[in-house]
Amino acid sequence: MVRRAPLFLPPLLAATLALPVSASPDSGEPVLLAATAPAAEGDALLVAQAEVLAAERAFARTMADRDHAAFARFLADEAVFFSGEQAARGRAAVAASWARLYAGPTPPFSWEPDQVQVLASGTLALSTGPVRDATGTVIARFNSIWRREAPGVWKVVFDKGSPVCAPKAP
Repeated sequence: MVRRAPLFLPPLLAATLALPVSASPDSGEPVLLAATAPAAEGDALLVAQAEVLAAERAFARTMADRDHAAFARFLADEAVFFSGEQAARGRAAVAASWARLYAGPTPPFSWEPDQVQVLASGTLALSTGPVRDATGTVIARFNSIWRREAPGVWKVVFDKGSPVCAPKAP
């Protein structure tokens, strides 16, 4: 299977390459830092998209790395994660509800962003993409809303997955 990069990735890559990289004080993982020079509005949105893309990828990596503590650090204090008809509210409740998913040696699923959109204000962003089971089969699509809490710092405020629907018969 040939995988193609989503159309928004080339400009994001260009924006990402222009950003300085540092290590997160919490995890030691590399994180993008906000550009220090003022950017035009379009450039600022590309920078924000690149930041959210990097944050979502690092967030997803917590599952692959089996690092529940790192997962919790990506959650906003007032995060709401939906699971079926139920919603976990607050960082502690969300982290507790996901703890079992980090318990085993093998991740039960993985996710990756294929689209990121940021409000013109640069304060909220949507990331979405496929969720795959342990065999790599697409089983759902995630939708996460990220909030910019400080320059270069994004936290998840809402998350909801939707199962893959079977195509309608012709």
